[in-house]
Amino acid sequence: MLELQNKVLERIAKGEPLAATLEALCLLVEIRLPGVKCSVLRVENGRLHPLAAPSLPHSYSQALDNLEVGPAAGSCGTAAFYGVPVIVTDIATDGRWAAYRDLALPLGLLACWSTPVISAGRVIATFALYFQECRRPDDRDKEIIETCTHLCAIAIERDERVRERERLTYTDALTGEANRARFNEVLEELQNANRAFGLLLADIDNLKLVNDTFGHGAGDALIRTIARRIASVVPPERTFRLGGDEFAVILDGGGMEELAACGDAILRAVKRPAQCDKHVVFPSMTAGGAVAGDGDPRQNADVALYHGKSRHRGQFTAYYPGMGTALTRRFRAIRDVGIALAERRIEAHYQPIVRLDTGEVVGFEALCRMRTSAGETVAAAHFHEAMLDGEIALQLTERMLDMVTSDMRRWLDLGLPLQHVGINLSAADFHTGNIRAKLDEHLIGKGVPLDHVILEVTESVYLGPRDHTVGDEIRALREQGLRVALDDFGTGYASLTHLLTVPVDIIKIDKSFVDRLISEEPGAAIVEGLIGIAHRLGIKVVAEGIETEEQASHLLAMGCILGQGFVYSRAVGFDAATELLRTRGQKPDDAGENNRPPLRHDRLSRAL
Repeated sequence: MLELQNKVLERIAKGEPLAATLEALCLLVEIRLPGVKCSVLRVENGRLHPLAAPSLPHSYSQALDNLEVGPAAGSCGTAAFYGVPVIVTDIATDGRWAAYRDLALPLGLLACWSTPVISAGRVIATFALYFQECRRPDDRDKEIIETCTHLCAIAIERDERVRERERLTYTDALTGEANRARFNEVLEELQNANRAFGLLLADIDNLKLVNDTFGHGAGDALIRTIARRIASVVPPERTFRLGGDEFAVILDGGGMEELAACGDAILRAVKRPAQCDKHVVFPSMTAGGAVAGDGDPRQNADVALYHGKSRHRGQFTAYYPGMGTALTRRFRAIRDVGIALAERRIEAHYQPIVRLDTGEVVGFEALCRMRTSAGETVAAAHFHEAMLDGEIALQLTERMLDMVTSDMRRWLDLGLPLQHVGINLSAADFHTGNIRAKLDEHLIGKGVPLDHVILEVTESVYLGPRDHTVGDEIRALREQGLRVALDDFGTGYASLTHLLTVPVDIIKIDKSFVDRLISEEPGAAIVEGLIGIAHRLGIKVVAEGIETEEQASHLLAMGCILGQGFVYSRAVGFDAATELLRTRGQKPDDAGENNRPPLRHDRLSRAL
């Protein structure tokens, strides 16, 4: 017995697999007890699961798998149920074997002794000896059984510790789902096996807002809720929390159609209101997906998710070949603009706003230009994708405010007839919470009255869905004396009813409508109707992108007084803009309603 014990303990110490260790134990016992067949069954959640039975038919072990323990569940099931040894000397007549004797007797198994393996007061397994004769154990049998149950306990306890360490290694502590380490392992296994699968990556929308508003307890509750909802939709063990607000789902087999259906089902399940730490939260996720077979699925799914977050928030976005090229262009634009900012190669150019009836310049729109290292001037349209990066957008606004307010101060000091300059703001400017302080710093710091500034915000930013931050901030700015122009009107979420509810002073009709004035009668009707409605609401209208005298004449006939476009001037640098003001600037006495009395500087700080 000492030799048997040492051999088994050596296997345990080396960390050999549990099943192999216990099979070796069974074979060593069978050598010492000729004619005996040995088995070890694990007990989990009140059910039996075969661990080792090297001399019993596989079909017999399969028949016992998942068998519920009970007072009449053969020798092993009964021993596990009561936690005491069960000695059955005659399977053919013992009532505890009534439901199972047809499994054992045809194999010549006439007796079965089963002993529970106990650890910390719980039954973790059973150790059984089968005999081809009806007999009771003697002292030698009892010694073997005692030694073997002790060895089984050591081996299984070690395996449980290993499994628990693995569980902790591969399980996300907050949600109980598989973590990033397990995700990486499963992904590698699938790719090495060259198997078909789909990969979905998803981020929680506005988790930071929940944390900041309700506290991290609510944020953690939201993460747990979303994890449960994702797991309820996808196959078992295929949900992964990668960390923070990131989740992943792996679907075996199938193509993009199945993956998209799964993505839509997940987003629907997630959207239901959730009770999070006594607060009601309306969750939302953005997801991107890719299937194996067209490049790196993980990289492709990342690209799709990034694309979705910038273009289709709250929806599933499927990867398509070429999507990465668009993102590459965006990253390149972000890099180029970042370098240009650092090297102070971002410049302000000015496109004049003119009276269509007289051609007089009544103001400017400040436009961002980038000067390349070779000296070429590049329009913003060529690097507009960089504006999708919030940090770059904020830096560009800061740079433009600094340059434009400095130029405005110089024009005022020169005594030129400067009425107003439009300064474009992005969505990022409104989400920092300090736009008013930033405007205060530059306008008051340079001594530029509010009357000379118009804030231009694109329609898609101002009226974008599900986000009231921009609208609320602009309402507050207007209440403090600033004027607001709604840029690119008609290209985003246009609705005439918005003009009743959204506070603006000016709408700028997009070039796409101006282009249709001549060739398309419906376009002209829309523009004319819009001008009439705006006038009745006391909102001024500026037509953008005027390129011909014919377009200007049509607009003037419709009642549009102000416009800008190449027919008058492209955006020009400071010196050329200064000359335009000097030669074509509308004088204050002639400005009429287009010029307000200047706001005194002692009122400026109070207004901001």
